[in-house]
Amino acid sequence: MSVTTRPRSSLGRVLEDLGTTLLELVCGNAEGQKQIETVIIHDSLDDAIPSHGALVLGVGMRETEEIVQLLTTLATQDAAGLVLRAPVSADPAIIRASEESGIPVLALTRGASWAQLTSMLRSLIAEGDVGESGLGGMPAGDLFSLANAISTLLNAPVTIEDRNSRVVAFSGKQDEADPARVETILGRQVPERYMRQLEQRGVFRELYRSTDPIQVAPVDVDAQVASYPRVALAVRAGDEILGSIWVAVREPMPKDRIGALKDAAKLVALHMLRIRAGADVERRLRADLLATVLEGGSGAADAASRLRLTDHRCVVLALAAADSEEDEEGGAAHARLLTARQRIADALSMHLGAVYPRSAAALIGNIVYGVVSVRPDQADADRRAARVANEFLARIGGDRRLLLGIGTIADDHAALPTSRVSADRALRVLQLGKSHAQVVIFDDVQVEALLVELGDLAAARGDRPSGPVARLLEYDRVRNAQLVETLRAWLDAFGDVAAASALVYTHPNTFRYRLRRLSAIGGIDLNDPEARFAAMIQLRLLTERSP
Repeated sequence: MSVTTRPRSSLGRVLEDLGTTLLELVCGNAEGQKQIETVIIHDSLDDAIPSHGALVLGVGMRETEEIVQLLTTLATQDAAGLVLRAPVSADPAIIRASEESGIPVLALTRGASWAQLTSMLRSLIAEGDVGESGLGGMPAGDLFSLANAISTLLNAPVTIEDRNSRVVAFSGKQDEADPARVETILGRQVPERYMRQLEQRGVFRELYRSTDPIQVAPVDVDAQVASYPRVALAVRAGDEILGSIWVAVREPMPKDRIGALKDAAKLVALHMLRIRAGADVERRLRADLLATVLEGGSGAADAASRLRLTDHRCVVLALAAADSEEDEEGGAAHARLLTARQRIADALSMHLGAVYPRSAAALIGNIVYGVVSVRPDQADADRRAARVANEFLARIGGDRRLLLGIGTIADDHAALPTSRVSADRALRVLQLGKSHAQVVIFDDVQVEALLVELGDLAAARGDRPSGPVARLLEYDRVRNAQLVETLRAWLDAFGDVAAASALVYTHPNTFRYRLRRLSAIGGIDLNDPEARFAAMIQLRLLTERSP
């Protein structure tokens, strides 16, 4: 079947696009019409049920019995295929299980990462949703087909890269290129050591200044390994650089092929713009749907259905930066801040999608929200979500410290607004420094959240300390004493003078003297539990703790 008539996200089409560079068919039939609807990582310790048409990644699976059992299970769930790490043993039991279940088994080449494969598969699946219209005889946004077409015209392997030298599509025949190209494909990014060589030569400066293809000398790989020259051409939309096309050649490119490359670059630009436009539209749509679900109301049920969150228990996650930096009105700083938030939202969406069969994430206002569906029998769903969130924050890095609050478990989509409120409350506890963690579950900080809200209420009403605490604050202000600090330490230590004096680095005898002084000056009876409780509330809610 031709590549233009086969479904965009069928298993056969994925194998054509990724070729033997990443995936190889071990056994089973990959020529069926079943479409891949999602990509799921199999977890033997958390047997989540894949969605219809899932391509399952069997990370860490080696035992024949385990693989056979999984193939049998996937058959009942109508999965699209199973991917294992190469080398995969052609065991008769696996072949027989693949044939009986109808689930093809594929091998991921050694050296390729599961994360990069997941990202590439999701981009292939998403391209099928960009649009039905065609551009230059190709389905809109189908950069892999376009890369193959360019490769056929030029009779050389081709990659299409974005401005950050990330590979967004590549053609077949990559086995005819050099090891540098293969490494680039496997990592879906030009390796750092090659990037430095190209930057030192001024290749990128020349590439982005020129409207014609440029000749690029081979990178230094190994004296015993062949490395081929490249022909590179920037992909432009007006004055904007969208990316570049790189062709691995063994001899100078004829003029007619140079002309063909320049014509192809114009078509690549149209497809890249179409993908970007489609991604922006889809992002806005998902944000609107997620906002509707989290707010509740008449349209929430339909929005949850479109996000595939109905009939599932869910948990809401709320993520924001630790600092309280406000958006500047207009200008480049505001644009950078918004772009950074959107990148975090996209990264969280990809991370959650790799772990949870059904999930959604989007930037709503200044907060990135995520919703993940969980199994009905999973009582500790919020704990698992916390582990996934911690893994995400550990991987993403960045200059700004990120914080994430996890809400209560919602039994259905109608309870998602409540989960969202609790996630917001947990996030605010983190933002106000009431916990030193980066990720907290609302149930663990409920008391802290209540105190924060009481403090907000008191501040809104203009409440001020009164009675003994007010007198001690005034005494400290006039005489620069430390009686309030002493009282706070004593209360925090439950009246243990030795522990309290250590908190404020004071000798116990000096601390006892200050206790007598504050009791006399403030008029507070430290033996009265009601007086102690009143002082604790005022110190907690109406005064700022000393740094």
